[in-house]
Amino acid sequence: MTPETKEAIAAHAIAEYPRECCGFIVSVDGHERYLPCQNVAEKPEEFFSIAATDYADAEDVGEIRAVVHSHPGASARPSAADKAVCERSDIDLWIICSLGVQPDGSIGIDDWCEFGKTGFLAPLIGRQFVHGVHDCYAIIRDYYQLERGVTLPDFERCDRWWEDGHSSLYLDNYKKAGFVDVGRNAQLEPGDVLLMQIRSKNGVPNHAGIYTGEGRFIHHMHSRLSVRALFGGMWRDCLITVLRYEG
Repeated sequence: MTPETKEAIAAHAIAEYPRECCGFIVSVDGHERYLPCQNVAEKPEEFFSIAATDYADAEDVGEIRAVVHSHPGASARPSAADKAVCERSDIDLWIICSLGVQPDGSIGIDDWCEFGKTGFLAPLIGRQFVHGVHDCYAIIRDYYQLERGVTLPDFERCDRWWEDGHSSLYLDNYKKAGFVDVGRNAQLEPGDVLLMQIRSKNGVPNHAGIYTGEGRFIHHMHSRLSVRALFGGMWRDCLITVLRYEG
């Protein structure tokens, strides 16, 4: 990064504090330029999300060379979610700046970090929830990648899609991912996807987990850490149907 680019990023990060800033470094006629973007994450103080329109606008300006975001009140070390998003991205270079309250009471930059793809895949248990990155469908995809070497397709989804009155992520896409519906009363097998409905305004399954055997399943609830739990009680009551992978 040039000094001018770092200065522009720092100014944006400080202006957005305590929210995470985000943006792109683009190359325009051989010159580096920072393009600030709007953070559209549901919790911008904790995560960042760049709108598709901002990606398109940046591509119109020049070649995207890096994704940039800030860590207010935290270290510049990439989180598991940062690493996961990087792995899925077509952009190789990711930059984080950390910032916080300085000894004189002002808000200032503390540190910088650059990172890229390493083949990272977060552990299935104990993940922090980030919709579209670490959510109930992401844990299904990663289970199949880790345990079976199967790469399931990813599907674009907006946060709280189950409240928009029409979306049905799982029912619309399970056949495309190689699954068949074996019904609510199927004898469960490891790898089965458990579709559940939990306060869905759309009236469709809006949560899912992976059955791992011995009466347990792995799942990731909105705004909670991913866990392995006993499949019974309220979870069994919320079950709509079971999907089984056939490839």
